[in-house]
Amino acid sequence: MNDVRQNPPPIPKLRPRGLVNPEKVRMISFVTITICIIISVIACILAIWNFTKQDTLWRTVATCVVIAGGMMAFGIINGLYGPKE
Repeated sequence: MNDVRQNPPPIPKLRPRGLVNPEKVRMISFVTITICIIISVIACILAIWNFTKQDTLWRTVATCVVIAGGMMAFGIINGLYGPKE
């Protein structure tokens, strides 16, 4: 018996799905959500030490949650409405 292994046929590389490049969307979403988290943490620390008012804290956190949620939704929708493979 001959024990020569043959190389399997190459697997075709699938094009990422999305109207906008999914890698760029993922990176921009990650950076935006990270910035929102950092801003929210800073606002919370400032409110704890009474450098800002409670109203400012809640407005800042709510704004960051809305922006982060929008970026997540954009990433999901971008993946759903891309060209078919």
